[in-house]
Amino acid sequence: MKKIGFLSFGHWTPSPQSQTRSAADVLTQSIDLAVAAEEIGADGAYFRVHHFARQLSAPFPLLAAVGARTSRIEIGTGVIDMRYENPLYMAEDAATADLISGGRLQLGISRGSPEQVIEGYGYFGYQPEDGDHAAMAREHTSTFLQVIQGKGFAQPNPRPMFPNPPGLLPIEPHSPGLRERIWWGAGSRATAEWAGEQGMNLMSSTLLTEDTGVPFHQLQAEQIQRFRDAWKSAGHPGEPRVSVSRSIFPIVNETDRAYFWRDTHSTDQVGHLDGGLARFGKSYAGEPEQLVKELADDEAIAAADTLLLTVPNQLGVDYNVHVLDSVLRHLAPALGWR
Repeated sequence: MKKIGFLSFGHWTPSPQSQTRSAADVLTQSIDLAVAAEEIGADGAYFRVHHFARQLSAPFPLLAAVGARTSRIEIGTGVIDMRYENPLYMAEDAATADLISGGRLQLGISRGSPEQVIEGYGYFGYQPEDGDHAAMAREHTSTFLQVIQGKGFAQPNPRPMFPNPPGLLPIEPHSPGLRERIWWGAGSRATAEWAGEQGMNLMSSTLLTEDTGVPFHQLQAEQIQRFRDAWKSAGHPGEPRVSVSRSIFPIVNETDRAYFWRDTHSTDQVGHLDGGLARFGKSYAGEPEQLVKELADDEAIAAADTLLLTVPNQLGVDYNVHVLDSVLRHLAPALGWR
């Protein structure tokens, strides 16, 4: 059994071929897609975060709106770039969205992906020491993880406007249990091990920033195992969660075929990213019977408890609901995911 959700990058463009021609379009359609996904039995609505781009960028108003319109589905991000974040303000926003949703927030965070602008975090007011922006992201993350636990740390004013409770003051509001629902988007085996040591869940996408020559799904399965070993060695209680992302398009009608026939022979790709080799996972497109055979051999999907389906959001809500429904109806039962 797996949790199956969608991951939307929230692209928008004024092109007449796009169903999302403005930021308002993509925001309202993101909410509508989450509501519809819950109605057909999907388990999660996740949103990518990019700055300086015609994509979703400010996740917490959207997550709060989705939380208010739904009742069961998990809501989350995949991922928030921590180089850009004020961790205390983020803690307030995250707790607020989580409380509105009734504790359904699954927050994916990370060092972030290659940026649209040069050192964009600098425009947000953050400059890393010695130029180490990855260390700055980890520092922001550490502070965020500490303050969302609800412990007091701020010295109260002896003459406040309103009476204070005794002792040091925490960030408010506090949402109990949120700390256990934080995920780290890891692009390598080493960062997955770090996530396990920190006691965060693991979020792994269709990109790994390394290449060992083995198929993508096998390298990702090794990443997952190293994460779980690191979690256990660190002495964290319970079992961590793991999600993987995939582009999966069952071809069940002529519209599907028109959109995705080019992906029916997709393969892994190897390229350069941030000055090093990277391996990109293939897309899965084809007749349901063939996809069942191919997906059954994907070792990383087998190792994960959560599968996030990347959706072509510019094709509109109705078509993306069709894609999700096709996976839930034609693939999930045959693969034992349902």
